[in-house]
Amino acid sequence: MALTATLEHPLDTPADVLSLARAKQRAANAAEAELLEAAVQWCVLHPAESLDEAATWSVFRGFGDKPVCLAGEGAPFVTEFAVVEFAAGLGKSEDAGRAYLAEALELRYRLPKLWAKVTSLDLPAWKARALARRTLHLPKKGAAFVDTHVAPVASTIGPAALERLLEEALVRFDPDEAQRVATERAEARHVTIQSRQVSFDGHVDVWATLDLADALDLDDALEKGAARLEALGCTDTLDARRSVALGDMARRQMQLEFDTDPKPLVVHVHQRPDGTLDDITRVENTRGFVLTSQLADWCTRAARSDAGKTITVKPVIDLNERIHVEAYEVPDRLSTQTRLRDLHCVFPWCTRPAHATSRIDDDHVIPHARGGPTATENIAPLCRRHHRAKTHAGWSQQSPAPGTFEWRSPTGLTYRVDHRGTHDLGPEPPPTAQPPRDSRIATTPPEHPTGGAQARPA
Repeated sequence: MALTATLEHPLDTPADVLSLARAKQRAANAAEAELLEAAVQWCVLHPAESLDEAATWSVFRGFGDKPVCLAGEGAPFVTEFAVVEFAAGLGKSEDAGRAYLAEALELRYRLPKLWAKVTSLDLPAWKARALARRTLHLPKKGAAFVDTHVAPVASTIGPAALERLLEEALVRFDPDEAQRVATERAEARHVTIQSRQVSFDGHVDVWATLDLADALDLDDALEKGAARLEALGCTDTLDARRSVALGDMARRQMQLEFDTDPKPLVVHVHQRPDGTLDDITRVENTRGFVLTSQLADWCTRAARSDAGKTITVKPVIDLNERIHVEAYEVPDRLSTQTRLRDLHCVFPWCTRPAHATSRIDDDHVIPHARGGPTATENIAPLCRRHHRAKTHAGWSQQSPAPGTFEWRSPTGLTYRVDHRGTHDLGPEPPPTAQPPRDSRIATTPPEHPTGGAQARPA
């Protein structure tokens, strides 16, 4: 079925349509930012202090207005009935209106850097509200920590990275609560087999919550078991073979031959200037973190294990060093350096992790065939889909500095990608008009390459 235009003044080109869509999106972002500002002003006009003694006395009788705390520590209280009126005025349920005001106050009073980005239209209000929703439970210093670290990358941060940052803030600034949560989660570990809910074809659901080290070992064992099944001729899908491998492990009662080349767990431990270790250790496999004390526990368990586990300490690769080879193929050392530098696919808005080796290519920014070196400044990780887009879909890329990439889309939109994420630079400016050539030169034919007289204008 053909699509029909519904615009009052139909546009002729894809670039015109995209330009209109971007303009409408900017207008919507501005309206959302103004609505958030209005919500804050509504709260300012209805502070808890405005309740008089009569209203306070009514509270004790159970039916009067009362102060309510909507946002986190440090945000002002407002009157409950003001929340009710605001919600009704915007056609929201009371719960939805309360949540909206809470997010507005959280941004204005506890996340000032994010608030500034909203009011300057550098961050859509809906995304700022989603971030604010996650900091309501944090202490004041924890919210400030998140604000400082998220604001520079607020437009691009993904849910997994945000979750890690929120948990880090909890560990650093509310250790008692973090310990309570850790204990609660440890007690909640489980493996559940829905043996009483069997499908007609004999399948059941299994799910679990495990210690990270145990989960990575299990994943490694399932991956190798699935590979063995494939080598033996099994034609099932990878997921199906993993499920069969789990059953095989159970039937052998875990008495498997230990692989001599197990999948490594890679962590990065930061040492402070005074020689002590940071409380947080970064885990490369998951791009998350664990407590350094947990790493010590894993090392102790590995040392005592009879499974042949090995602990290897490696020096950190210098990300500022220039690595260069003459060949087209990217050596492991250069690949590791650029993937640690960029962390993810460097295509605009992409967050696919660079350590996903089976899905990430080490791309020459300037093709090797056109003189691009196999060197630090010219290698960047691209996921397979975006590598194809660059090669076949009309995208172009430059790298003015190592770790910084400038992209141009087929319709002329430009972006910059760096360690802070993706920056939308808008449409590429039109080329500067060239001054007219001298009329005498313009009307004089060029000299014939083989010599000989040429006709001249009269």
